[in-house]
Amino acid sequence: MLNSTHWSYDSDEKILKTYVFDYNFPVMTTLSRRDFLKLGGLSLGSLAFTPTLQNAFGFDDSNIVRVATNSVSVYSKPSDQSSIVSTWYRDELVHVYSEVIAEEPKYNPVWYRVWGGYMHRARLQRVKILFNEIIPSIPEGEQRLAEVTVPVTSPWRKSKAFGWEKLNPPIYFGSVHWIVEVVTGPDGEAWYRIFDDLDSNVPYYLSAKHMRPIAPEEISPVSTDVPGDQKHIEVNLTTQMLTAYEYNKSIFQTKISSGIPGGDFNTPTGEFYIQEKMPAKHMGYSYFGIGSRGGVVNSFADAEGYALPGIPWTCFFTPAGHAFHGTYWHENFGTPMSHGCINMRTEDAKWIFRWALPPHEAGRTFNRGRGTLVRIDY
Repeated sequence: MLNSTHWSYDSDEKILKTYVFDYNFPVMTTLSRRDFLKLGGLSLGSLAFTPTLQNAFGFDDSNIVRVATNSVSVYSKPSDQSSIVSTWYRDELVHVYSEVIAEEPKYNPVWYRVWGGYMHRARLQRVKILFNEIIPSIPEGEQRLAEVTVPVTSPWRKSKAFGWEKLNPPIYFGSVHWIVEVVTGPDGEAWYRIFDDLDSNVPYYLSAKHMRPIAPEEISPVSTDVPGDQKHIEVNLTTQMLTAYEYNKSIFQTKISSGIPGGDFNTPTGEFYIQEKMPAKHMGYSYFGIGSRGGVVNSFADAEGYALPGIPWTCFFTPAGHAFHGTYWHENFGTPMSHGCINMRTEDAKWIFRWALPPHEAGRTFNRGRGTLVRIDY
């Protein structure tokens, strides 16, 4: 179902930008004139994402990034002091030709070579386009975890008064959600009903082919032979590094993004214990809360104060809601970015989720208890 298509050609830059919007997610592809002629009549967004056409046209999703903020500029050189060539906007997809290590910024020196110039990776998310086998049914009273495997997918709700309605904002690659039922969706295909801890009173739905069910063994606890009092986590807010220890020996280290200094966004310092773990958490604002911004449950995740459903692998360490968790809205680790939480790469947050106590029990939406010691300091 195609809503609109627009294209324009800039003869100076020789860039063809094709904007295609379908009912689920927007796609933006940058093509040379030669590439455009090669693809010919490929103008439907839905066609670009079918497995058949991926093979037919040599479509490669291994080097695609999503613009994860309002806009990101393309520079003539890998430096924000160089001239701006063009601008890409939220949720548009950009093909990456290569990575370039530049001199600045030192904490995150990676730039992407794209058509026309270079983009810094800070607010770009690496994504893929993967379709999944569909669970035929889910027993009543049970739920399964699943992760989104396409760049962007839209949640829909259904009511007797209005039928199917699309919701905003969309839901993104790498987010994790509880699926509780298989239904026939607005396109006549299989969709999953989502249990959302923030919007549990009003169910919404996601396309089943866009979600990969997560097997219980994929998130089973690790290092279970190590006593709980011999594990601890240290976060250095100066270096923006997290280190996990067993028997006081470092076994894991990664860059993080803590709270933006000043105001109410500081990450607290001191000693804490992980108190609660949730494999999928809706932070920020509700889809259905009263008022233009919805109801707030946890606003510590993102500097933009956006609605953030399906934040993966969350480990809370303060009663106020500060947590370690995965991040699908930036790749700028090594500098403060959050409202107080510890933003981590999703794969790193998943490891901490499995390693730290209390252990996660399969099928539970949360696990509580006095867990792993956390020390945060400068």
